[in-house]
Formats: sequence, structure tokens, C-alpha cells
Amino acid sequence: MGFNCGIVGLPNVGKSTLFNALTATQAAEAANFPFCTKEPNVGRVGVPDPRLDRLAAIAKSQKTVPTQLEFVDIAGLIRGASKGEGLGNQFLGNIREVDAVVHVLRCFEDDDVTHVEGGVDPLRDAEVVETELMLADMESLERQLVNLQKKAKGGDKDAKARADLMERALKVLQDGRPARTVAVSAEEMPLFRQLMLLTAKPVLYVCNVEEAAAATGNRFSEQVAAKAAAEGAACVVISAAIEAEVAQLADPAEKREFLEAMGLDETGLNKLIRAGYGLLGLITFFTVGPKEARAWTVTKGSTAPQAAGVIHTDFERGFIRAETIDYDSYVALGGEQGAKDAGKMRQEGKEYVVQDGDIFHFRFNV
Repeated sequence: MGFNCGIVGLPNVGKSTLFNALTATQAAEAANFPFCTKEPNVGRVGVPDPRLDRLAAIAKSQKTVPTQLEFVDIAGLIRGASKGEGLGNQFLGNIREVDAVVHVLRCFEDDDVTHVEGGVDPLRDAEVVETELMLADMESLERQLVNLQKKAKGGDKDAKARADLMERALKVLQDGRPARTVAVSAEEMPLFRQLMLLTAKPVLYVCNVEEAAAATGNRFSEQVAAKAAAEGAACVVISAAIEAEVAQLADPAEKREFLEAMGLDETGLNKLIRAGYGLLGLITFFTVGPKEARAWTVTKGSTAPQAAGVIHTDFERGFIRAETIDYDSYVALGGEQGAKDAGKMRQEGKEYVVQDGDIFHFRFNV
């Protein structure tokens, strides 16, 4: 099961620098001119989780395998993108394919780095990008709606349900609000997702600040944080310049020393990865043994068979039961045998809803 976050923003806000640091590669060329990124670069990164190391130590696992997220570095967008300006059509096509949006905003001043809008104003930049996405959504809905309304008038119930939902979404967009603010019932959600609206995707704002503000943020990042809070969105403060330097250090001790010198207790990238994981509504379960301790990803609300299917489709198809230990019991009782002896290993069936931190051993028969 793959989950990906598209990294978006205006040109020259630090997207590619951040992506390079995030994936510890130079896959995305970073340069001081617009449209440096033309084709989306893709990188997979491990989600930091200290629980995995703890489980591996208890089980004496030979290796650990973290769960992963995919990040996609998408070309910079400018005003007029919804009408094809710059690399607009390509940008909109690429962002349509991601699960969530990581919106990088420039929150630092530097005369040596040009700004396509002429000056630093993260709220304006956020509005530019979101306006273009809303315009693209409106155009998409308007294009489809005419035919659907005709079918609805002819008695087509499916067309009527879809048209009603589209009309509500269009009204919200015309009022200047993103599609994610549309009131949608649980029953309507599958149909709503099929509309593939750009502004329906969850958003995480990343404030790219100067090195001196990495630990505390600055006046620009405070403005973005207030915007995110008002929207119910997530917000993270990062210095892409610091992250790029940290990515070049191979020795963990050197990394810790460098971060401490900057007044940081962890990398901004770790915060970003965890925030992206949370943004997508994901939780982690584990499989633990002498060969490896491994973290796996499922969406909240997934059942035990669905979790088994993440490991292998045969596990889901032939699911019998899940031998389950919660994380706290596993740690407190010294591992699987201790949990068994204390009666803390449970036999869960097909209806069991996975809890974050569950340790599973799946029984199946195909």
C-alpha cells in the first residue's frame, strides 16, 4: 500500500533543496531560477519511530525495517497555472495523483535568492497556489456538470447524486474556499473522492525559515501557523539549508552535535515525515522476530485482514486470525513469551480494528 505526499509551492521557495535533504540524495536539481524542476522527482523515506528500535532490541532482531512514505517533488507553480501558464498543466496533472499536499512556503529573506512575486509574503504565496488549484477544480466541475445535470433531469439517480455533490463543491469553490471544506457525509465520501479535486486533498504547510529561526520560527512562520490553525491544517517549521547540511553528515554523533549547536533536538525532516504520516491518517503496526523487526502502514480504521494484506495478498485472502500484543505490554513484559505467559496475547478475528502499535502474527490458510 503506497502513500505519497506532493511537495508543492512557488518557484525558488526551497522545495527541491528540501526534497534533496529529505531523501538524502541530489535527485532534484536545485538552482536559482524558475522551473528548475520539470519532471516530478520521487523519493521514499523511512518514518522515524523509536518504538521499532525498542522492539528490535527486546527481540534481538538482526535488522529493522521502518515503514515508509513517498514524497514527490513537483514543478513550481505560478499565477495563471490553471490556464496553462508556466508548467501549469503538468503541475496540475502531477498533483492530482498524490494523496496529500506538502505546501512549502518561503519564510526567509535573502537578496541572493529571487522571488517570482517580488518579495517575501508566505500568505500571499499560499493564496496564489491555492487560487490556481481552486480555479482548476472549478473548471473541471463546470466541464462535467452540464452533461450530468441533463442525465439527472432524465431520471438517472447516480447522475443526480453526483451532480448534487458537484454543485455543492462548486458553490464552496466560488465562495473562495477549497473543496476540502465541503460538508460530505460518510456515505458520500467515496463519490466525493472520485471527483479528484485538487483542493480536496489534506494540506501540510512547511515554513522554510533562515537557519537562525529553525528552532523558534519567525514572524512569517507565525502568520502561516495562524492560517493553518484556522483551516485545521498542519504546519511545520524547517530550515531547508540546515536540513541540507545535516543530510551530508554520515556520522549520527556528528548530526546530533550539529543539531544541538543549532538549538534543535531533532531534524526538521523527522517532524515533516511524522506530520505527513499523521496528515494522511496513517497508523503503524509491527511484526517482530529474530530476523527482523518491521513497521507497516495502514489507514486508521483498517481491519486485521486488511493489515495482513499489506504484507501479502495471500495473508488477507486466507486470513484466519491475528495473534495480537499491544506495544506497551510487549515492552513491559519483555517480549512475546512474557506477554503470552501474562495472558496479554489476544486472538483477534476478521472484525478487529487495528490499533496503533499493535504487534501481529497472522495465521492464514490458502
